[in-house]
Amino acid sequence: MFDMITTLRTRLEKHAAYRRTVNEIKHMPIETALDLDIYQGDAERIAARAVYGR
Repeated sequence: MFDMITTLRTRLEKHAAYRRTVNEIKHMPIETALDLDIYQGDAERIAARAVYGR
């Protein structure tokens, strides 16, 4: 039971980090995104790689 709760908690924390990262990328100033060579349309892909490693 404890393992299941730990797994669920980890998944929820990662999902929250994913959503937060997507939001930050989509709302950063365009000048900052260009400086970092980030296309804001790729926010989901970038966030998934950062949080989940894929």
